[in-house]
Amino acid sequence: MIRNMMKLLRGLYEWTMDKAAHPHAQGWLAFFCFVEASFFPIPPHPLLGLMCLAEPKKAVRFAAIATLASVAGAMFGYAIGYGLYDTVGEPLLGLLGLSESFPVAACYLREYDVEAILIAGATPVPFKLLTITAGFIEMAFVPFVLASLAARALIFMTVGILFRVFGAPIKRVIDEYLGWVTTAFVVLVVGGFLVLTQLSGSDEQVKDKCEAATSVQASE
Repeated sequence: MIRNMMKLLRGLYEWTMDKAAHPHAQGWLAFFCFVEASFFPIPPHPLLGLMCLAEPKKAVRFAAIATLASVAGAMFGYAIGYGLYDTVGEPLLGLLGLSESFPVAACYLREYDVEAILIAGATPVPFKLLTITAGFIEMAFVPFVLASLAARALIFMTVGILFRVFGAPIKRVIDEYLGWVTTAFVVLVVGGFLVLTQLSGSDEQVKDKCEAATSVQASE
């Protein structure tokens, strides 16, 4: 069974590598980064990583595209929360299974403001939840955009720079040890959630208040 799973993983990896080198790959990367920040459930990070693997010399360029497209998507998510929450935002969060997380996110945003965007934007937390919520609670727009830019640049540009500098060696490692690399990625994702939990838990009163939140108003 494990051998079959590895074979499937290898096939998926090779197929994605081929698509990552497609002539329109940059357009698809921008599209997925835009929609992921506002309403799409699938993260663009694997596509960015594989595109950087396919063409390491363009890694920083790919990362810049991902960053800017994601920030544009964040602004669209903000607009959904600000003006279309009842008709679009609420059904969307329900479809994504984030309805119960919405009042919790609103509480943390009100308590930590820009800091919450910086933390969430650079971790595996669904960024769309924060962008829609920020619009709904009418968070100051310019600080929101700047925090989104900083957070997305941190995660995407780090990937781009690493692949630009170490692209060929990284590709050789992944080609040879794909299973181990996949396991390491899963561990890092889980670790990201644990780090976020610890950071948000630094103030126990705020944590207790926000984790118990069940409703939210547009303004308080």
